[in-house]
Order: sequence, then structure tokens, then C-alpha cells
Amino acid sequence: MEKERIGFIGVGLMGHGMAKNIVTKGWPLTVMGHRNRAPVEDLVAVGASEAKTARELALVSDVVILCVTGSPQVQAVIDGPDGLAAAGRELVVVDCSTSDPSVTTRLATSLAEKAITLVDAPLGRTPADAAAGTLDVMVGGADAVIARIRPVLDAFAGRVIHTGPTGSGHTMKLLNNFLSMGYAALYSEALMLGAKAGVTPQVFDGVIRGGRMDCGFYQTFSRWFLERDPNAHKFAIRNGFKDMSYLASLANSLGAANPVGAAVRNTFALAVGTGHGDDYVPMLTDIVQDLNRGDAS
Repeated sequence: MEKERIGFIGVGLMGHGMAKNIVTKGWPLTVMGHRNRAPVEDLVAVGASEAKTARELALVSDVVILCVTGSPQVQAVIDGPDGLAAAGRELVVVDCSTSDPSVTTRLATSLAEKAITLVDAPLGRTPADAAAGTLDVMVGGADAVIARIRPVLDAFAGRVIHTGPTGSGHTMKLLNNFLSMGYAALYSEALMLGAKAGVTPQVFDGVIRGGRMDCGFYQTFSRWFLERDPNAHKFAIRNGFKDMSYLASLANSLGAANPVGAAVRNTFALAVGTGHGDDYVPMLTDIVQDLNRGDAS
């Protein structure tokens, strides 16, 4: 059976590993040019083609995967004279970004009128997992569409969980990121309090690691404050703040109070507001400590 032609937009930290798995496992792949040329050139070297615009990419693709920052970026590559929709052809668009579920469902409805099926398939785990093909994927959409794209998802995923209709994947991703960003805020505050009381990070780790408060997130997060490894957990604080803002929007749309989510969001807002948006999430440990010494820059 001939494999479908895949388009890929957003070959950054996560997208590069995903796209490389797709092309090296036999799918015809076209990627859109990126401001960082290195991942594009690496993919072209192993067999991918490059398109200059989203419209050009759509013309040579059956399924298009998006791995961009969030809803505004998704809409930007779909709309406009050079967007995916401008190609005027039937497509399945798989949004692997962490997007606002309300925007996703509205967009799915409008795109259906143009013969474009939108599926949300946000990701769990890290860029290292993307390269290894062991990501978690939370996918929302109709059964038949999920069955069609499942082989492609399996190329870069270790687990694929069908969460329900379109929009449910992005909802679940926000809940997942609420937990992970919540852990980051909790660990950072606990480490700060420990440091003030004379408890070292090594003692803290000795108690947490292997205990009930340990988890996969902690194991990568802790490599910053224990080993100063900047590459262990490459997820920008700015993106954490964006996700927590989406969570606040979701809570508002549901008429729900989410005081813990608001506290986590404010921790990330403070980090971004003090100039640390491009730092990775584990570096929040330093930021919280600096803010409590009164000497944060």
C-alpha cells in the first residue's frame, strides 16, 4: 500500500525529531522552511523536500502535521493567500501544538466547509523522546480519521491515546501541562524554602528520588538543579506561561474556579515578567530563589 504524502510545519525542538522519524520510516515528507536552517537541511539530507509556503506544502501533501507554538501560529499557517487552506484541496491537518481548545473546535468547523479535517494531537514528553519516537500523543477526532493517521503518529509516538472528539486532545494537553507546570512551581518553591532553612538540593533529592513524590518529570527537571544540565528538559518558561493562560481561558469558559492554576500561572508570569521567558522550565528553581533574595535581574 502506497504511503500518504506528509507535510510538516514547525521543525523546531520537538518537530525535528518527529519529522525525522516520519521520513526515515518511509513516508514522503515535505517540510516548510524555518528560520533555523539546520533542522530543515538535516531533514532534506535524509530525503525530505522543502516548500517555501504553507500553500505550496499543501499542494503536495495528503496529511499536514503542525508543531508550532499555539493557536495564533496555527491560524497563521492555515489562513491567508499563502496558507494551507489557499491550496483549495482536501487535507487532514494534525495540530500537534498546545492550542486553545475553544479555538480548535471553532477552526475545525470552519475548515470542514473547505474539505479540510482538523485533528488535534498534542504531545507529551521531551525533544529526546521526539527523536527516539517515544512521545505520548493525545488525539482528538473521529474514529475513521484517527485510524487513517494512526500509522503516521506511531512513527514518532510510543503511546497514542484517543481522547474523544476534536478539541479533547488539546483539553487533555492543558490538564497534563497544568500538572507538569504545577510540579515545576512546587519543586521550585520547596527548594527555595529548603535552601533558606539550610536543606541542600542534594538532601532534597535524596528524599524525593525513589519516593512517592518522584516522577518522570522530576527526573529530568532535577538534572538542572543537581547537575546544571541545561538540555535535560528543554521547554521554555514562556511556553509554560502560555499554556497556563490557555488553562485560565478554559476554566473561564467552563465557569470554574481554578485557584491552584491561577497560582501556577502567576509563578510563570512573574518569571516571564522579570526577563526569563526564554529560560527552560527547570531554571525556575533559580528564578524563585533569586526573587526571594531580592536580587533577581
